[in-house]
Amino acid sequence: MTVRFGLLGAGRIGKVHARAITGDARAKLVAVADAMQPAALAIASQYGCEVRSIEAIEAAGDIDAVVICTPTDTHADLIERFARAGKAIFCEKPVDLSLARVKACLTVANENDAKLMVGFNRRFDPHFRAVRAAIDEGRIGTVEMVTITSRDPGAPPPAYIKVSGGIFRDMTIHDFDMARFLLGEEIATVQAAASVLVDPEIGRLGDYDSASVILTTASGRQCVISNSRRATYGYDQRIEVHGSEGMVAAENQRPVSIEVATSAGYTRPPLHDFFMTRYVEAYAAEIAAFIAAIADGAAISPTGQDGLAALALSEAALLSVKEGRAVRVSEVTGA
Repeated sequence: MTVRFGLLGAGRIGKVHARAITGDARAKLVAVADAMQPAALAIASQYGCEVRSIEAIEAAGDIDAVVICTPTDTHADLIERFARAGKAIFCEKPVDLSLARVKACLTVANENDAKLMVGFNRRFDPHFRAVRAAIDEGRIGTVEMVTITSRDPGAPPPAYIKVSGGIFRDMTIHDFDMARFLLGEEIATVQAAASVLVDPEIGRLGDYDSASVILTTASGRQCVISNSRRATYGYDQRIEVHGSEGMVAAENQRPVSIEVATSAGYTRPPLHDFFMTRYVEAYAAEIAAFIAAIADGAAISPTGQDGLAALALSEAALLSVKEGRAVRVSEVTGA
């Protein structure tokens, strides 16, 4: 079976997914839609697909699935539309910035028996998957503590900060999903601290650029997350999982993995400069998993519920910062 795709959004992440779709022999990119016509035309020219409107893709009989890469405030509406249209849906995170809106959207998706996958690409990074495999194989015993370091090379522009939903919903949300992926238990409490250390403008816009979070499960397992919008040395992405019988870690990756030793000491090449190059394999693997779910009936993961859970942790972290206390996740979910 060849899975026929419509791509909604031809911006930075849309280009990444276009490459992943066209690089898979089981898939075909049929059409692309974007409010910015030149961006859509560029993808159409590069990959030999058509430029269509969202409405045309919605009604199309020659499209089985869509990849949603449009602005966040359009995600939930588009998921509902394409669920009702009978298309399989891959949507970049988050589904929405409101927990209530996400819940309503997932209800529509479930009522229409839609296949819905949320784009937490880091689950598909080969290095992070190897960490999970070591856990599943019992090589480090029972997971006790997880440490996640995730720091960007630089802060996004103010225009992006205004619509991002804030550092916890935009950046840390990936780490919240990864914590759930590795801990093996749902998180019960969130304790967060956040500051403005990088750019005062971020603070004036009501956001933070530096954050630390402690997550604790009901049994006491812990995860510590360190975030910064400024890592002068590159895109800092590390994970360590400590267990009852050992430890497994994934180190930072570099475009070239060499080490040079001279009388001046040891040197290594710089880190990747951002997610576009660091997670190329992960983006391809997540689209491959989505294709397998459609073509072969494989289970979808991450699901819409995973997206909801990560957003709930984001809300709990923000409440923790504002009130200076540990927050039970049930306080924000109402469960």
